[in-house]
Amino acid sequence: MTAPAAVRTAITGVGWAVAGPRFDPATALAGRGMRHKDRSSRFAVRVAWRALEDAGLLGAPELDGAAVVVSSNFGNLDPVCDLVTTIATGRSKDISPMRVPHLSSAVSAAWIAIEHGMRGPSLTLCNGASGGLDAVAAARNLIVAGRATAALVIGVEPDTPAVARLHRETGGSRWIDGAVALVIEPVRHAVRRGARIRAEIAGYGRADDERSAVAAAGATAVPRRVGDEPTARFGRCSGALGVAQCALAVEQLGYESHAANTANTDNTDNTDSADNANNTADAADAVLAVAGSGTGESDGTSVSALVLTLPRGRDT
Repeated sequence: MTAPAAVRTAITGVGWAVAGPRFDPATALAGRGMRHKDRSSRFAVRVAWRALEDAGLLGAPELDGAAVVVSSNFGNLDPVCDLVTTIATGRSKDISPMRVPHLSSAVSAAWIAIEHGMRGPSLTLCNGASGGLDAVAAARNLIVAGRATAALVIGVEPDTPAVARLHRETGGSRWIDGAVALVIEPVRHAVRRGARIRAEIAGYGRADDERSAVAAAGATAVPRRVGDEPTARFGRCSGALGVAQCALAVEQLGYESHAANTANTDNTDNTDSADNANNTADAADAVLAVAGSGTGESDGTSVSALVLTLPRGRDT
């Protein structure tokens, strides 16, 4: 699957819910509405608010047709293990009905959709280290196909006893405990509502090896790359890796993206944008993210690549 799409899509919001100066899980994951949610869903709920607020879409009517796409490999592992233990040591009657929804890997996406009235498609990907980039591509495809007005993409992995055991058994010593989120919209809609376009999605490819994935994304000439940076910062990121890579790529584009978006807002004469804006940007204006290879979390046989660029002009 290759990159250029007829409808241009962009990241307009970014949210982080990982332990740090501006996020304390001990307090943020407690409180009203959190009691019956698993740890992964609690992170997802918090990061959804942050990303939607950053995009200026919190409570907006556009969310009625928006999609939720979650990437998580270990999200509901603890509830499943707890259920198995309960049955093994007692009876099935000992299982509370409140715990049953958490047996589905899609539970976090469902909580988000319910809380924000997002009635578009709800997807959960559990396909390894490449899943985060695949989730971003899936969100873009839903928008391009007219299935969603916008999309909230969340990469989330919890640090729980069951998850920690799996990481240690496979040689891991550090792993993320948190979530990262992106808001993706059609460029045309983002411009019309005056949103800040952080970066455009210019290319995506998936293959059995890194070279083929990068080529499919049209990114062979892109020198700037995000690969192991999230792993170095947080430890193993698993399903959250690709989403974190995109968030860091937005940071790299940073000031350039904001300056370009401001300039393009004043430029209404863009007759050839439909063709030119969908090509991979000049190398200096693009960042490549590669997941599923070289991160210590994959055997490198399922690799995804995604290109983010500076805003490429209006699409009215």
